[in-house]
Amino acid sequence: MSSPAPPKSPELSDKSKKYDRQIRLWGDHGQAFLEAATICLVNVTAVGCEAAKGLILPGIGGFTVADGSTVKEEDLGNNYLGKSKALACKQLLQELNTDVNGDYVDESVDYILANRPNFFDSFDLVIASNLNEQSLLQLANRLWESNVPLVYCRSLGMLGSIRLQLKEHCIVEAHPDNRQFDLRLEQPFHALREHLEATEVTSKMPWLVVLYKFIKIWQKEQEDGRLAPSNYKEKTNLREAIRAEMKKDEENYEEAMKAVNTSFGAGLVPSSLKAIFEDDACEQLHKKSDIFWIMAKALKHFVVEENKGYLPLPGVLPDMTASTDSYITLQHIYRQQALHDADQVYHKCQHYLKQLSLPADSIDERTVRLLCREAAGMFVLRGTRIADEYEKNCRLLPLVEENELQGTLTVYNFALRAYERFLSECGSIPGECAVEQDIGRLKSITSKMLNDLGLHATISDDVLHEICRYGGAELHAVSAFIGGCAAQEVIKIITKQYKPIDNTFIYNAISTESVTLKL
Repeated sequence: MSSPAPPKSPELSDKSKKYDRQIRLWGDHGQAFLEAATICLVNVTAVGCEAAKGLILPGIGGFTVADGSTVKEEDLGNNYLGKSKALACKQLLQELNTDVNGDYVDESVDYILANRPNFFDSFDLVIASNLNEQSLLQLANRLWESNVPLVYCRSLGMLGSIRLQLKEHCIVEAHPDNRQFDLRLEQPFHALREHLEATEVTSKMPWLVVLYKFIKIWQKEQEDGRLAPSNYKEKTNLREAIRAEMKKDEENYEEAMKAVNTSFGAGLVPSSLKAIFEDDACEQLHKKSDIFWIMAKALKHFVVEENKGYLPLPGVLPDMTASTDSYITLQHIYRQQALHDADQVYHKCQHYLKQLSLPADSIDERTVRLLCREAAGMFVLRGTRIADEYEKNCRLLPLVEENELQGTLTVYNFALRAYERFLSECGSIPGECAVEQDIGRLKSITSKMLNDLGLHATISDDVLHEICRYGGAELHAVSAFIGGCAAQEVIKIITKQYKPIDNTFIYNAISTESVTLKL
């Protein structure tokens, strides 16, 4: 979780210019995580190459292609006939970005797992695509044991899917869509209260000063001691009180009225963060604890023991109409309090590191400040093994509402799995040669698979016909879409920013529909 230092040298400054647009999304620290990461691409397919392309262009640190096959005539659109697929893929991908280190191994996933299974342990993440069932389960189980994230992609005809296998993924910067500014107007900290009390309300003052004056009046009128309005009627009354005192052309009064809905209630511990505080990983630290949990425990101590149940102040102000001096003064007050709160959390982190006999530089001040700023949105995702989906499992039962799986994208999850089992059992692609014969074999395999799962359901013949009709073909448009989505999820995992899908994404290009399932 510790963020690498921001780039300072002229060379890295040029690199920052190259990646300017994406750095605006995930910051210098997110880019540094990306540039320090290495991934493995298992199985050279159109969807796998598209996923890798989506990581190489933004500057992933390095990639290794693992595939034991050679280029055949049907591959000629993208590779070189007779050459190692892994080598050809590596050469073409590396041309996209010379900053990225590329490598390859002429070995299939089955050979690697059988002869040197530790090969995958050195990667930050593995991307695999279009494997047969046996190979998929062996790879997924090995990566689960090694705690290496797996992103498994499928692209077949007009269908596509992504499955994320993550043991535990801790997110500090979730980037919520509706971020609420934490202003503490209803219960200001000491420095803010002193400033607001001493400031005269004029048309040049920020709207925070206006709103504070009116919320104070509102609080005095409440017999139950409430600090802020909580329903529509109360907020409307507060807005009307502000309007009644407003003179012409007072933009700060207008802004104060607009801010009534969003200016109160932040700073308290949300349910998602409360769950983190109550997690065993937070309560019971040990030498192998991820630093996320050490910081989470320090944060909890600050909130509960030192800050009366309030989170550290983020110290971020919204834009507002005001004189430059008044806005900068207010901004300084918030920033200083944010630094003070973060400093308290940082010192507690150091205390825990010392208790655990861990190096003091395991957690730096910059990382703690980031955590304190983003505390309200912290999130922990705990995933499930892919192998669990192949056993009798109650999680699958809610997906099957009718005896026949139809009219829902869920059916394609099972149809694609039946395709993979066909590959394992028959050693060939359904529909590649004998479509009619393979339809019967696929139907039999599907029926047995669903029965083994304890699902009393069937997949319609139309869907199975569709699977066989594709004959294992990948359509580039579908593969490009799924590969792009997969690359996006990989970036979320590596940068530890934004929430990844949890945990299966299915796409039907015919209807342009998609669904996310938790399996």
